[in-house]
Amino acid sequence: MNLSPIQLFDTESSTFTYILVAPGEKEAVIIDPVERHWERDLQHLQRLGLKLRYVLETHAHADHVTSAGRLCELTGAVAAAPSGCGIAPAEMQLKDGELISFGTGEEIRVLHTPGHTAGSMSYVWRGNVFTGDTLLIDGCGRTDFQSGSADALYDSVNDKLFTLPDDALMWPGHDYKGQAVSTIGWEKRHNARLANRSRDDFVQLMNELNLPKPKLIDVAVPANQNLGLPHGG
Repeated sequence: MNLSPIQLFDTESSTFTYILVAPGEKEAVIIDPVERHWERDLQHLQRLGLKLRYVLETHAHADHVTSAGRLCELTGAVAAAPSGCGIAPAEMQLKDGELISFGTGEEIRVLHTPGHTAGSMSYVWRGNVFTGDTLLIDGCGRTDFQSGSADALYDSVNDKLFTLPDDALMWPGHDYKGQAVSTIGWEKRHNARLANRSRDDFVQLMNELNLPKPKLIDVAVPANQNLGLPHGG
């Protein structure tokens, strides 16, 4: 059964944050929270009478600082991060195929979807998939830093994400065009970078993007590998 998450947006980095909660439940999970919005996110949880159980990261972000550590300190939630991203303070180091349980019988399935970064994860919950920067609406994340690999991203999308049901709702980690949600079926048929494209064509396309270095990468990645907290904090 599809059950939509609460979708929140950071205009500065075009980052989506998601709150997952089932009807009638009090335990919630948040995915990819942004430091500058920690108060907003807490207010959403408090307004809805929710207890935060887990804070999930899809990867160590290069374009914003996470509020994961702060939210965990304030709420007692557990930080969960991909094991391959060097986020050492996270209590849960996630591996492919693991299940994260919360509420009454709610489960999130962990998919290792490397390519944007070597450790990137996607999360599947109730007919939804949260793809981080691996798969974007009509696009995908860049693959030219943090041990990224166009080859690996091609496999992650085609072997893991595009094998999900066509009607699975696809919630990206970012969007720069005012879009909010897609489906796996639409992306399989229409994604400008990946639909009906051979591996060699995709790798060539990604290798020729020549994108500028993310402005915050030298600050954001080390901060995010410490859950956004000051080192020693």
